[in-house]
Amino acid sequence: QVQLVESGGGLVQPGGSLRLSCAASGLTFSSASMGWFRQAPGKARDFVAAISGSSGMSYHTDSVKGRFTISRDNAKNTVYLQMNSLKPEDTAVYYCAAGRTASGIRRYDGIDYWGKGTLVTVSS
Repeated sequence: QVQLVESGGGLVQPGGSLRLSCAASGLTFSSASMGWFRQAPGKARDFVAAISGSSGMSYHTDSVKGRFTISRDNAKNTVYLQMNSLKPEDTAVYYCAAGRTASGIRRYDGIDYWGKGTLVTVSS
């Protein structure tokens, strides 16, 4: 049974940083592409970042480029999202996803598994 468990969310002031983690089990992690999405209250779930399993190629949505970085540690079966210079508009529930390709995840295509999410609140 595949499980994706997010952690690291919380309350942070504007300009602050957080690192989200997603621990995966039940799948061959090193070959799985992984991604992060977010959903603000009353809005659709949006793509944030994705990373491939083999090459480590990554994608980030324009609104987070230069502030957020996705990475992975295949030895720990964990994918991370380092979030810096946080803004109030980054407030959302952040979801981890596992899929077939990073480019597909970016297009909401071929996503096989989702985590339950972790809440990030950016507020003073």
